[in-house]
Amino acid sequence: MNLTDCYKLLGLNTGASREEVKASYRRLVRKYHPDVNPNDRQAKEKFIAIQEAYEFLMENVKEAPVPPEPKTQQQSQQKVATPPKVKVNKTTHKVKTIEIQPPLSPEEQKLKWQSYNQLQVLLRDQRYPRAIALVEGLAQRLPEDIEVRQWQAITYQRTGRHFIDRKQLEKARIYLKKALKIDPHNRSLWLEVERDFRRIEQIY
Repeated sequence: MNLTDCYKLLGLNTGASREEVKASYRRLVRKYHPDVNPNDRQAKEKFIAIQEAYEFLMENVKEAPVPPEPKTQQQSQQKVATPPKVKVNKTTHKVKTIEIQPPLSPEEQKLKWQSYNQLQVLLRDQRYPRAIALVEGLAQRLPEDIEVRQWQAITYQRTGRHFIDRKQLEKARIYLKKALKIDPHNRSLWLEVERDFRRIEQIY
């Protein structure tokens, strides 16, 4: 894989900045994410290729240095004393932290996607204890993987919904809360869990 191919996979011109690479990566992973394209093998392969291209670019593309401001004629002619520096209070701005997917080895990638396919079958067949055991084991093996954390949260949410259907409301609450704790910034997950809690209230 070379730089040109990586830029092309992310829909960018060769030489695009790191910020452009990050923006394009975030847009494309949302588009080709397996949760958005279930049972679509081409989308999954595209998703993996985009991740690999992004990781390669992040390792090999450096930030362009900021050129120094050109000196004015008055500054260039000044040879004697310089005025004392005046301290200025600068306003600080909070910068939003972007969570970046850590690189995986080929073996870890294989394990991850084999587990994902098994998880889909278990959830489809409503074999929730097996699904939880699978995804929790995967989360222990790949603790920094963002997608695995999402899959774990979704599995807890589906299990909670299953217990609502069976009127086991206390168990349902436990798993719904676990889902939010695992992936607290997932807005679509929050909406689903809120809907499940409303169902619990209606049953009561």
